[in-house]
Amino acid sequence: MPRQSHVWLPVHGLPRAHLEEDAGKSIHDLKPGHTGIDLNRAGTPLLEIVSEPDLKNAEEAVAYAKAMHQLLTYLEVCDGNMAEGSLRFDANISVRRQDADLLGTRSEIKNLNSFRFLEQAIHFETERQISVLEAGGTLVQDTRLFDPDRLETRSMRSKETATDYRYFPEPDLLPVRLTAEFIEQIQANLPELPVMRARRYQDKLQLAFADATLLSQDRRLGDYFDEVLTTSGNAKSAANWVRGDLLSKLNEHELSITACPISPGHLGELIQLIDQGIISGKIAKDLFEIVYTEGGDPAEIVTSRGMKQVTIEPLIDALIADNPKQAEDLRAGKDKLMGFFVGKVMQATAGKANPKQVNDLLRQKLS
Repeated sequence: MPRQSHVWLPVHGLPRAHLEEDAGKSIHDLKPGHTGIDLNRAGTPLLEIVSEPDLKNAEEAVAYAKAMHQLLTYLEVCDGNMAEGSLRFDANISVRRQDADLLGTRSEIKNLNSFRFLEQAIHFETERQISVLEAGGTLVQDTRLFDPDRLETRSMRSKETATDYRYFPEPDLLPVRLTAEFIEQIQANLPELPVMRARRYQDKLQLAFADATLLSQDRRLGDYFDEVLTTSGNAKSAANWVRGDLLSKLNEHELSITACPISPGHLGELIQLIDQGIISGKIAKDLFEIVYTEGGDPAEIVTSRGMKQVTIEPLIDALIADNPKQAEDLRAGKDKLMGFFVGKVMQATAGKANPKQVNDLLRQKLS
């Protein structure tokens, strides 16, 4: 029998957590007529978090599972790799008529290792139980497995009452009693959790909900963004670069934020160069590619490769002088001609001019 200890949690909906040791598993389908014993995971510590029957459908169950996955990985309790068995879900499912007060007979689906399988298994099992009851049958409380190829659940064994587990006190494991002071100390040392981080990004940094949610869902990504912001001082630009160009590049190369080739300090410096008018947005894209693939300090690269923005005021003066009719029409309110002048400047500077500065200078000179 696996050893087991209980820590009772004063949290509504999460009555307890089991600390267990994996006992290994029996394998019945490896060799016909024989049963194998796999002890590769025997003794591996497990934490089983038990929830109350508060979830009403597969969608709620998946949302809960994703939230739990995020919290456990955010706090680095586990790596959350469900395919490798670091985190799995057991779904207990029962149905009842709308006018009934008590839950019906329960079936437990074991070892679901993806959110998609969790949702599919719950949908199938719900429909199976309803079909049995509507046909006048009786449900048997059992443990089931989910077959992802057939998209169905199958019974493994029937039991699952409290006595069926044959729990007994383990004399070598002393009771663990958590004091209020200990719990307060743990809470005080917790990092900023995803919900609070997203709220800070929205309230203090004025980021959009989508940006705040994405940047706060992974602790390491949030830490990276915070460092970019510290260097750049521009929250909106930092968010745009991190969730846009950076994550796109990382996804393209199948890299996590911890393996990112460009440091948050260098990305923050790149944003500074844009805000200071030293490089244009177009040049910044080229600079980002260089720093990402080759490394190096952004400011030094800009200087060594001649990437600084050119002085555009004399060029604008010449364009206005060479195109008096277009200039007069723009002064008269034909704003579409702004694109004509901006395009000419960008063409003449090989994209090194800052379009916003070009717009501002043109409006100033033609006001």
